[in-house]
Amino acid sequence: MIPRDIYMKTLLSFKDKDMVKIVTGIRRCGKSTLLDMFSDNLLKSGVPSENIIRLNFESLKYEAINDYRALYKEVSGRMGKIGKYYVILDEVQMVSGWMRAVNSLRVDFDVDIYITGSNAYLLSSDFATLLSGRYVEIKMLPLSFREFLDFNTFEPGTSDDRKFEVYLKYGGMPSVASYDFRQRDINVALDGIYSSVILRDVVERSKINDQALLRKLVLFMADNIGNLTSPNSIGNVLVHEGDLCEGKRKKNPAGKTISSYITALEKAYVFYGAGRYDIKGKQYLKTQSKYYMVDTGIRNMLLGYRDVDRGYILENVIYFELLRRGYDVSIGKAGEKEIDFIAISPEEKVYYQVTETMNSERIRERELDPLRSINDNYEKVILSMDKSFVNSYEGIKIKNIVDFLLEKWE
Repeated sequence: MIPRDIYMKTLLSFKDKDMVKIVTGIRRCGKSTLLDMFSDNLLKSGVPSENIIRLNFESLKYEAINDYRALYKEVSGRMGKIGKYYVILDEVQMVSGWMRAVNSLRVDFDVDIYITGSNAYLLSSDFATLLSGRYVEIKMLPLSFREFLDFNTFEPGTSDDRKFEVYLKYGGMPSVASYDFRQRDINVALDGIYSSVILRDVVERSKINDQALLRKLVLFMADNIGNLTSPNSIGNVLVHEGDLCEGKRKKNPAGKTISSYITALEKAYVFYGAGRYDIKGKQYLKTQSKYYMVDTGIRNMLLGYRDVDRGYILENVIYFELLRRGYDVSIGKAGEKEIDFIAISPEEKVYYQVTETMNSERIRERELDPLRSINDNYEKVILSMDKSFVNSYEGIKIKNIVDFLLEKWE
């Protein structure tokens, strides 16, 4: 098992703290493996194996544990009266009312509790109320480019740029590394992951009735990553382009229906939405957002491997890299100009533009102009695939995307 250091360090920093640790993220992004490694760490630190209680609710072994009472009985029955216990529950959202059992275990025993979940409904208002702030969410994503290099083996002499092209094509789901870049096998594996997520974390969890509409919506959103959109505009486009003519559909889908389906996809961590922030007005805007797909490999599996919209794919990669680095990320609006990303952390704010190249004067001005219009002293950066000795224009930093992704920042 190859460690995911940024997540393991976070887990270890909260070890033995009176907080429930919740690892969330799309299915198969590595949550269970992370907790496997955490269990190994506990054993190496001297924790007896019988003091580590691990239940994975994807296994039929625990099928009978379907409500909070059964969960509490199972876990508490494994505990003795002496020593601290470490309770690890995988995909616990499959247990009805699980939060009541977790809260009671925390109150009744000397325990340190770790949970994984593949749907954001896990963090419901009921759960938040029960724990009243006594939990921490660790948001796990597919592999970063740096992690991708650790997981995969390349021919000697392969350039970082070539490795990055492979990353863009196959994405960062950890299981991809098992197939030695065999496209057909990777497609089968990614299709299996996607189908499982859609069926179990979207259709079943959110009780989706119109699966044809959901399928068209996913394809549309995958094809339009990085474009400003809204639920109403998506429905109008799908009908106008004839994508919803099949079956007995008589009218456009309601904006409310599209919105609920998008929410379900976000809750399952398939798409992430970035709202718009008016820099001059200093307020978030309610109209239109941009959506990014959690993994470029899944996107390519759905839409086919193609080189169009490359700029948006690069933007997609940078969006998730900024999330990994702990930023809150939104889209910037400065008058009539758009800034790709405003990345904010407790320590800093950075404005980013992402483009494939700045080699032409027209493109260079297009990317520089929005950043010039911002009248503050926060860092401003343009990321591109260019390799140039020029590292700034008028105080605006210029960085190569591959170099940026390989930076050590933890």
